[in-house]
Amino acid sequence: MSQNPQRYTITAALPYTNGPIHIGHLAGVYVPADIYARYQRMQGADVAFICGSDEHGVPITIKAKKEGITPQDVVDKYNAIIKKSFEDFGITFDNYSRTSAKIHHDTASEFFKNMYDQGKFIEETNEQLYDAEANQFLADRFVTGTCPKCGYEEAYGDQCENCGTSHNATDLINPKSAITGAVPTLKETKHWFLPLDQYNDFFKEWIIKGHKKDWKTNVYGQCKSWIDDGLRPRAVTRDLDWGIPVPVEGAEGKVLYVWFDAPIGYISSTKEWAAREGKDWEPYWKDENTKLLHFIGKDNIVFHCLIFPAMLKGHGEYILPDNVPANEFLNLEGRKLSTSKNWAVWLHEYLEEFPDQQDVLRYVLTANAPESKDNDFTWKDFQTRNNSELVAIFGNFINRVTVLTHKYYDGAIPEPGAFNALDTEVLDAIKAYPAVIGSSIEKYRFRESQTEFMNLARLGNKYLADEEPWKTIKTDEERTKTVMYVALQIAAALSVLSEPLLPHTSGKLKDILNVSPSADENALQWSDISSKEVLLPAGHTINKSQLLFSKIEDSQIQVQLDKLEASKAANEAEAAAENAVVEPQKDTITFDDFTKLDMRVGTIIEAEKMKKTKKLLILKVDTGIDVRTIVSGIAESFTPEEVIGKQVTVLVNLAPRALRGVESEGMILMTEDASGKLVFVNPDTSTALSTGAEGVSNGSMIS
Repeated sequence: MSQNPQRYTITAALPYTNGPIHIGHLAGVYVPADIYARYQRMQGADVAFICGSDEHGVPITIKAKKEGITPQDVVDKYNAIIKKSFEDFGITFDNYSRTSAKIHHDTASEFFKNMYDQGKFIEETNEQLYDAEANQFLADRFVTGTCPKCGYEEAYGDQCENCGTSHNATDLINPKSAITGAVPTLKETKHWFLPLDQYNDFFKEWIIKGHKKDWKTNVYGQCKSWIDDGLRPRAVTRDLDWGIPVPVEGAEGKVLYVWFDAPIGYISSTKEWAAREGKDWEPYWKDENTKLLHFIGKDNIVFHCLIFPAMLKGHGEYILPDNVPANEFLNLEGRKLSTSKNWAVWLHEYLEEFPDQQDVLRYVLTANAPESKDNDFTWKDFQTRNNSELVAIFGNFINRVTVLTHKYYDGAIPEPGAFNALDTEVLDAIKAYPAVIGSSIEKYRFRESQTEFMNLARLGNKYLADEEPWKTIKTDEERTKTVMYVALQIAAALSVLSEPLLPHTSGKLKDILNVSPSADENALQWSDISSKEVLLPAGHTINKSQLLFSKIEDSQIQVQLDKLEASKAANEAEAAAENAVVEPQKDTITFDDFTKLDMRVGTIIEAEKMKKTKKLLILKVDTGIDVRTIVSGIAESFTPEEVIGKQVTVLVNLAPRALRGVESEGMILMTEDASGKLVFVNPDTSTALSTGAEGVSNGSMIS
């Protein structure tokens, strides 16, 4: 380790505390950020890996209103769930804070006041959307409408989740209040704005002409598009009662806009960490030799690449991000993840249902990481990757090596003989993997890094398959010793190189190999894999084998698919209820009008399909007073054989009507059950009878 290690400030997007963490969050932000942070620590870097709960977002106030509780109740509940989930999953934040903490309120207020005193804001009185029914202004997610760019009809007031465009609430087409559903009006209010247009030349120089073309294509492209279109002033305050009060006179009833407040949470969380650890926080944010990195999803690109850098630049004391490796979105079983619709795999539930299998989820999410385009998570793929890759390749290699070592040598590493060309080739290949895997991680290509890691496990399996030590032990014991020695060197390398990607597995494997954990000064280091000739010396004793991974059964996957199917059904039912058209009541009738209806219980004694029609059955019905012909439009729901013998309710004094040349002498009353299926209004059941004329068709009445 050098005396002046590279310093990194690594931030991961602050999750909203209006719900738990799901796999989309993990794949897009937290797993790649954790891989990168773990890797840099292994290189001896000075790392501050920073995160915390974003507790001032409008979704939190909406959830609080719906549940009849306070916003503080909401954030306390979900902050606890999120923080524990991250800890149990193994995300190694150096600090996880909260934007409701006093240190954050103080830091954000000081940041705003500093810029305000420098004249970095513009003050404007303009018209904002206002909900008269709720008696409040509609900030960002309190309003929805049609996106002015892509036409998506459910865009929020601050951003369209369909195309990723950021905008102001007043830009929406056909806006409506998310609180009451009312159409908002425009009302004057005073706010402070960050004049992004004044930073346009700076961004052209810093991003377009500068070195930022090494940013990911999606990040650079979105930034360039915004800059080319010309940046506009952006509000940094809003009219709300939940948030950090604007610390200037004349701002009563106003709070800092969440996207001014939230990224400052990275700074306040760093301060909190530094105070606890006895460190100076400022070099992590003010030293030009520090690399500042923001791990985010694509919906946050504009805020981390333009708005927050403009704030840092405007303040004047802070470094700017070196890179913003944003990922695209992860879908679930072909559909967009949705917290509100419960279409998600929740981290805290996964940890309960798949105990001690954190690394399986890390592995699958990294393999499917949406690094350059949206990707999809399916439970079948999850099962296949675990069983066919982790179990069959990585786990199988380690199990064979350790079992054979105990079987042949009582767990002691054998003394190798002379290496042949294949042995030397394999040992040289081991040395190359740290640089290959590390290069991919440095370039934020985590899928690629994991593929290369698994290639080393594949190399180990192939080496054993080719050399067949279980056969040579009977014919050439000395050769077997050499083969097992080389295989154990591969196992040792895997124990170290797996740590950023599969940390729980790395710890398990180090325990099997009886080597020091990474925190120990005697532990094998990342650099040792490429520089040391011997990773596990002859005579070193390993522990008994244990399975690194377990097979996942079909029944376990079916449970997860059933949960999603239940969510889908619930969403469809809710949507149907919301979209159901309730017919208005018809004109009032008198009791005398009702008594004119003569309804009798009849029995269907004959039935046949009317030729050249899809819907009509010709029925013979015994009404008790006669046997009459009734034409009924129920052929798409019932066969003639099904209805013979059915008791039905018949309106017998309806004027006869000719249908396709057959005179229909009455009407059979029908209704729909809860599932929408057509059923008879049966006098032997509790079906309610209705005589509304709506639904009368071809001799049957749907009531």
